[in-house]
Amino acid sequence: MSEARRKGDMVIAVTDRISRTLMVLAAVLAFFLCFLVVADVLGRVMFNQPVQGTPEIISLSIVVVCFLQTGFAIRSGGMLRVEAFTAQLGSPVQRVMTAISALLGIVFFSVIVYGSIDGALYAWESNEFEGEGALRVPVWPAKFVIVLGCTLAAFNYLIIFVKSLQGTVSEEDIGTPH
Repeated sequence: MSEARRKGDMVIAVTDRISRTLMVLAAVLAFFLCFLVVADVLGRVMFNQPVQGTPEIISLSIVVVCFLQTGFAIRSGGMLRVEAFTAQLGSPVQRVMTAISALLGIVFFSVIVYGSIDGALYAWESNEFEGEGALRVPVWPAKFVIVLGCTLAAFNYLIIFVKSLQGTVSEEDIGTPH
């Protein structure tokens, strides 16, 4: 195996590990959000006292959960795809279609990164918060997670794009069911 191929496989392994770790982090966050919602509902019903800041925490956390899982969704094949059409095509055409869709994914997520960096930096520098009164939730973590998640998504699409051009894209790379 060539040195470049081995390094490429190492980069893919690291990217996959990061994607899985962020997905697990998102799942844990979603799990804790369930307890927050239950505590808020019980506080409202039983004590007429909701948990302060629940709407702000939930609204920002949903964004965080979504973008933490994006990289894993791409590598596991969980992103939206229509295989009814491409399954009927030959292998070379499938590789071309995979390359085109990966290129579009790179462009899409790169545009989001480009459009989100200034907002994330502004939220950090201006100490932007969501909510009023008792609990104010900082906005910058969610904004930086958007940048992180979309960067990882674009990179994962880049991996698929390069492998499809090389003719080495496999069902495992795009999460195609066996």
